[in-house]
Amino acid sequence: MLNLIWVFVVLGLFLISGSVSVNPNAQKQLDRVSKLPGQGFNVNFAHYSGYVTVNEDSERSLFYWFFEAVDDPSSKPLVLWLNGGPGCSSIAFGLAEEIGPFHIEKDGKTLYWNPYSWNLAANVLFLDSPVGVGYSYSNTSSDHLNNGDARTAADSLVFLLKWLERFPEYKGRDFYISGESYAGHYVPQLSQAIVRHNHGLKKQVINLKGFMVGNALTDDYNDYLGLFQFMWSAGMISDQTYKQANALCHDQSYFRPSEQCDKILEQANEEIGNIDSYSIFTPACTAKFSILNHLLRKSNSVGHLRRSYDPCTEQHSKIYFNLPEVQSALHVHMRNSSFKWVTCSEEVSSGWKDSPKTVLDVYRELIKSGLRIWVFSGDTDAVIPVTSTRYSINALKLPTVAPWRAWYDDGQVGGWTQEYKGLTFVTVRGAGHEVALHRPKQALTLVKSFLAGTSMPSLELISDS
Repeated sequence: MLNLIWVFVVLGLFLISGSVSVNPNAQKQLDRVSKLPGQGFNVNFAHYSGYVTVNEDSERSLFYWFFEAVDDPSSKPLVLWLNGGPGCSSIAFGLAEEIGPFHIEKDGKTLYWNPYSWNLAANVLFLDSPVGVGYSYSNTSSDHLNNGDARTAADSLVFLLKWLERFPEYKGRDFYISGESYAGHYVPQLSQAIVRHNHGLKKQVINLKGFMVGNALTDDYNDYLGLFQFMWSAGMISDQTYKQANALCHDQSYFRPSEQCDKILEQANEEIGNIDSYSIFTPACTAKFSILNHLLRKSNSVGHLRRSYDPCTEQHSKIYFNLPEVQSALHVHMRNSSFKWVTCSEEVSSGWKDSPKTVLDVYRELIKSGLRIWVFSGDTDAVIPVTSTRYSINALKLPTVAPWRAWYDDGQVGGWTQEYKGLTFVTVRGAGHEVALHRPKQALTLVKSFLAGTSMPSLELISDS
């Protein structure tokens, strides 16, 4: 697997050197976004969207949306955000539901400002990857059916190198990668590709400092072990199903399980009922959820401070990002009239070619490289729950540097944390699969601590004197 990723990387870099040059600064100005449809407020930061071609022969082009930091962007690091699936859009989830500055109202046509946007802490780049996801496309139709972990990492590296030619002010800038769910594969694999690419270079264009993943698919064995334990301990499944699931799924692929494992997962789904497995204590949208499809289907729940709860936010994105005036404002490539923007592509997911059962080997390599590595987990997620993540981290057998403790946000317990040699683990109390969706304020505290390289906040005792 690792050698396959590196073959794709080398081929991609060769294509960069042989491609026709275009004035990067001119393209950057063409990518700048002015006011968006439904944006009834002004912002004091620049943002850009458009395409970077990662393969000239097949014309594979990845769509990005980049937001400069609200204050003093020249002093802030660059953060890349990736959503998983595989096949789910970072624009749909990371940007429009979680950490982006613009979120969408119930009418599907109006935007509002997210007061906990991560561009309060960094310059944030969202990428729809791989090709066939969101607005990303290829003029070679078979490309959409031939994605996999290896090519995704390679294309994302090519994207970054070419994007930095368009935005040269970020060359050498402190750079971090973050994401969630199936991006538990994407993020460490891309980090590994960057570290290997940088090896031996005197001047590193991509100055990777670290990565952070949330509720991340990491190791199939431990992910299943933790999943069934979480569902059973939360009272969601029966004793019998718990025992059978452990027996039938313990050595299966989390992405494509066996028929026997499928059947017991169906039984578990029947016992669980119509709840949102991505956030077990919040109301579900009317659509029925299945843990058989848990990596492709996304949570339909969203919570915002001082806003009424809305469990169907994903539906609003489907309306907004299919509006022709929105696609025009974002410089979306116009394909045939039958094109429909979707939050997650079943075409991409069904055609997935390679997905290793574990990325713990990648972690071991990257921990040795000295990267800052954080793993976080919302503790009300029954898709890749906190128990799964703890089992995976324990499998790394890392020495503890700072023991388990509560961390605080405005005097309240925000979650718990433990620091290991080479890795920091953080839970976020009351958050589901998409942490920043349910606990946006705590998620902003999390990313600020991560970027600063400091421990999560402790309780500050205020003296009466």
